[in-house]
Amino acid sequence: MKNTVKRIHFVLILMMIMIGVLVGRMAQIQLIDTETFSKEKINLIESSVKQRTQEMVLNDGRGQFTDKNGVPLTVQKERRLVVFPFVKEMTWPKEKVASIMQHTTATLDEEINTLDKPAVIGETLTSEQAKEINALKIPGVFALNVQKKVKDPIAEQLIGITGENKNVMTKRYNKKVNDGELSINTPIGVSGLQSSFDEFLIPEQESKLLYHVDRRGGPLFGIEVKYTGAGNPFYPVSVQTTIDSSIQQKMESILDDHGLKEGGAVLLDIDTNEVVAMTSRPHINQQRSSGVGNRMLVPQVPGSVFKTVIAAAAIDSGIDTYKRTFNCDLDIYNKLEKQVKRKGMLNFQDSFAESCNYTFGTVAKEMVKENKTIIDEYANKLGLIDPVGWQGDVFHFSDFTQFDHEGKGVIWHQNKPSTYSKEIAQTAIGQRDVRVTPLAVANMMATIARGGEKKQVRVVDRIQYKNGATLYTFQPQKLQGDHIAPYTAIRLRQLLKEVVDHPKGTGRRFQSLAVQVAGKSGTADIRAVEGKNTNIINKWFAGYFPANHPKYALVVVDLNTESSTTPTNAVFYDIVNTLYPK
Repeated sequence: MKNTVKRIHFVLILMMIMIGVLVGRMAQIQLIDTETFSKEKINLIESSVKQRTQEMVLNDGRGQFTDKNGVPLTVQKERRLVVFPFVKEMTWPKEKVASIMQHTTATLDEEINTLDKPAVIGETLTSEQAKEINALKIPGVFALNVQKKVKDPIAEQLIGITGENKNVMTKRYNKKVNDGELSINTPIGVSGLQSSFDEFLIPEQESKLLYHVDRRGGPLFGIEVKYTGAGNPFYPVSVQTTIDSSIQQKMESILDDHGLKEGGAVLLDIDTNEVVAMTSRPHINQQRSSGVGNRMLVPQVPGSVFKTVIAAAAIDSGIDTYKRTFNCDLDIYNKLEKQVKRKGMLNFQDSFAESCNYTFGTVAKEMVKENKTIIDEYANKLGLIDPVGWQGDVFHFSDFTQFDHEGKGVIWHQNKPSTYSKEIAQTAIGQRDVRVTPLAVANMMATIARGGEKKQVRVVDRIQYKNGATLYTFQPQKLQGDHIAPYTAIRLRQLLKEVVDHPKGTGRRFQSLAVQVAGKSGTADIRAVEGKNTNIINKWFAGYFPANHPKYALVVVDLNTESSTTPTNAVFYDIVNTLYPK
């Protein structure tokens, strides 16, 4: 009997302890840690409200990008009909709404009856249709401006993407997160301009409609729908790029029409040194998170495009390139070329036009013998080593850069000039360790076309407040460092024109265009294909046009492709032809 009583006492005490723990836990949840529950600091009050709230986000509050003319590149606003689910239980003039929308009542009913949360119904409305619908003052039925992502975005890799990243969010905006100004789940820029300009674009507050519901989804406090949103006339801002959306769209279509799978194109305005259009392939795959990187900012093997650097150095070095001829039946190792590659005895100008490797390997070795760093010096003078994108101090941001993760050029392994003749010859024709970005190559062509003046490349012109006032303007800036002399630029322009004008020039295809093109081709061997008599290559054409009065600099590159299938020249041709049709 005593044992039974003891067991009962033990069970009662245990139950009391458990009840005490539960009461304590409930007190912690409901009274003590209501706003900072658990290690994640969850606000239980907000979470409870969210469980009983349905909302329709009209604008996520993040800043947007526009082209040079103010045309939206990332999001756009549309007048749409927003309907809340509780209208299914109401009597309201749906016939009038359907008539204004030029819908049938049955069609409108069909769309509304499937709703379990607020949604957009029907097509885009005119301003008059919106006014008529809103004049009816129907609870839960509104004609409003709704933010929508651009259906077929252009310049994907240049603009970049956004996404949730709690680690980066905490690191970048720790104070705002701790102060409750931003949610840890707020999407941030993770690539491209979205990342570079993220601190200007980060949303302050969403604009949305909301109402509270019971467990069945019915109105909890009546049918009044509330609006919450930022009343700030200055935010969100818009970032006005230098992109011409019309040219950008045409350029992207040309790349896709020719099936360019990896690579892209860069088009610069020579006078302003602004990006007019920039494409990168492959396309972004949102599901697999692939194709996000911008190939135009990644250093690539340039092949014979790099001979432009050797030519500039040769012009200034005093080497006699006027009367001298070179045996272009030989390769850079002084061995006889295959019959199809033999070009005979050529002077320096013809060697550049026909892209004779022997000439430039020989000249480079002679120059390096006198000056070990001459190739590096002229690569720097033409802006191929350091990043060329706009950078400077912007408000409290020191060394702000417009281009996200723009790569640096490389000439030698470990940046140490070689003294071995074979390595020098390989470097002279843009092989071995040489890596340059397509953007830097486009900038080199623009520099030559301007007579040697080096400028930073801009892709953003200004940041504008919501009310249209200017927050900040990115002024044109010179690219630091030595530059080529005007005379050197004149000589290079003559050589680049000859590439197209020469009957055997590697760019002779462009002779049939409406304007004269000057430029340089490049074929860089990446690796041999196993089991095939071919190589994987990078195929380039870089130049400017019109040759006598330069307006645009253009680079097209097809990366990691087989030489028999590259569309590089066809893409370059069609882009020029689009800008200057016959």
